This record gives sequence, structure tokens and C-alpha cells, in this order.
Amino acid sequence: MADQDDEGAAGLGSVSGPVGGEAYAPPAIMPEDGGDLPGKPRPKWLVPVVVAVVAVVVVVAVAGLVGWRVVENRRHGAALDSCSRAVKPLQGKTGPARMARYRETAGIKADQVKDAKTVVAMARSVKDAEGIRQQTVRCKPSMSTDKLNAAAGRAKKLDGEYAAVDKAVDAVLASRDAKALDDAKAALDAKKEEASKLLADSDGKVTDAAVRDGLQQAINQAGQSKADTAKACQDATAALQAAIDRVNASMQAKSQADQQAVAQAQAAQQQTRQQGATRRRQASSGNGWRGYTQSRPTTGQHGGGGGGSAPSTQHSGGFNLQDYPNLWNQLQQGHEGPAIDNQGNCIADCYGWTGSN
Repeated sequence: MADQDDEGAAGLGSVSGPVGGEAYAPPAIMPEDGGDLPGKPRPKWLVPVVVAVVAVVVVVAVAGLVGWRVVENRRHGAALDSCSRAVKPLQGKTGPARMARYRETAGIKADQVKDAKTVVAMARSVKDAEGIRQQTVRCKPSMSTDKLNAAAGRAKKLDGEYAAVDKAVDAVLASRDAKALDDAKAALDAKKEEASKLLADSDGKVTDAAVRDGLQQAINQAGQSKADTAKACQDATAALQAAIDRVNASMQAKSQADQQAVAQAQAAQQQTRQQGATRRRQASSGNGWRGYTQSRPTTGQHGGGGGGSAPSTQHSGGFNLQDYPNLWNQLQQGHEGPAIDNQGNCIADCYGWTGSN
């Protein structure tokens, strides 16, 4: 066989080249059944295997894609849920009512609280929260998983900061209330002392004694009050003040009435004096004092022990000396020396009198 093959190869090598310079190409040999070329046999099971492998690859790829999608959806859902749960408490701490409470408390000064450290802690917590302002953290389904996780983290951070603010606010308000209670108690004690003093000072100086009874009742009620809240103390203080005001008003009314009575008495006295002076002037100008006939008093009338007759009150001109009280009192009391009227006339004891008649 080997020799035959070698001979055939030698015979092929001795064949002359193509005529006319045309390239020689061996004839293609095609199998009649359309199978593989000679020398490259292809198994019949290869195609189904390849198809099956491709199908498996496609299925695996699709399954992987679907699985990844499912996992991603789960992660996205978990991130959305986590973000929503983180935002909910933050919304409660930063709602309009809470923000108004924070701002009001931030305006409280150190001298308005019992413990000034609470105000300092409040200022620090507000600074950590980057100021008191409405915080908005959104959790939308359209957001990516990473963005949802970031939003959840920010919400948790802000929630912690505003939790500190809320705690500081409670401390400041409690300290303010404590100081308010102390101040209210001190004011009540001072008002009790004022009421007690007024009750003693107003005795007999009011127009209506019932107002003093009301003041005493208010003092008793204030002493029995628990006064455990600022409002209770303030109510007791207000009741005392109302009772004090009624007593003061009654005292003022009586004072005004007394002043008016004194003024009326003074006016009446002045009027009496003026009328007396008018009568004296009329009597003096009409009759004079020449007809006065008083007898000289005895020694007893001038301080002696004897009893003399009282001077006559009847003037010869026809008027009575008792109409002139001041002059009549001088005579009754044993006036030594001449009695002189307002016009400089001697009306009694005129012996030795050198003035006008």
C-alpha cells in the first residue's frame, strides 16, 4: 500500500502544468447526501447538544437577570421602608406645633429660669441641630435604593438631634415653671403681710366694716391654700389684692367724708365769726359803748376768795353782751384789765382806760 501511494504521488508530480498558464484547481468532491466533507465526520448528536447548551445559557442568563431584579426590588423595598420608618418620628419632632414650642423656648433668658444651665444646654442642642427650622426628608418609590438609604440615614441623624432639642426644651420649661412658682409664693407671702397690716391699720377708718371682714376672710383663705402651683398662688394673691382694694377704697371714702365734714364745720365757724363781727360793728356804730353800766367787780371777781356779783350783760344801748361770746367769756373768767372789742373800744373794766371810748 505504501508503495502504491508513493507511486501515485510520483505520477501526480510528473504531470505537466496547466496549459496556457491557467491555474489548476482540483475538482471539488461533494458527497451525494450533503454530509460532511471526507475526513471531517460530524456526529449527529452535536447539534442538539449545542442547542441545548445555548438554551441552558439563555435560561441561566434570564434566571440570573430575573433573580437580580428580584433581589434589587427587595433591597429597594427594604430601603423605602427603612426611610419611611426613619422619617416618621422626625416628622413628629419637627411638626409646626413642635417648632413653635422650640422657638418660644429658645427665647427664654437665663434670668427667667431657676437653673441657668438649662438655657445653655438648650442653645447647644439647637446649634447641633443646625438651627430650628422645618426639616424635610423625602422617601419616594421613584428614588434609587442608594438615595433611599441616604435619606434614611439623614432622617435618623436629624431625629437624634431634635430629640436632644426636645429634651432640652423640657428642661428649660420645667426650670421656668419652678422659678415662676417660687416667685408666685414670694408674692403671695408679701401680699399676706400687706393685707394683715392693712387690716390692723384700717380699724375704725372705713365707711363699711364689712370690707374689713372680707379682707380677714381672704387672709384666712390664702393661709389655707395649698399653693403648690404658680396659678394657685397667683389666684390667692389676686383675691387678697381685691380685698385690699376694697378696704383702701372704703378708707379713702371715709377720709374724704371726714375732710368734708371738717371743711363744713370750719365754714360754719367762719360764717358765725363773720356774723358776730357784723353785729358788733353794727352795734358799735349805732350806740357806742358809753352807756355801759357794769359795776366794778369785787376783789373776788379778780382772783380773790369773796363772791361778788357777776357783771351785767345788758348794755344800756339795748343789746346783750352774750351775743358776743368771746367778750362775754372774758368777763365771766374775771378778765383783768379793760376788755377791748375789735374796734379798739373798751367794753369792760374801763377805769384808767386811756384809749378811745
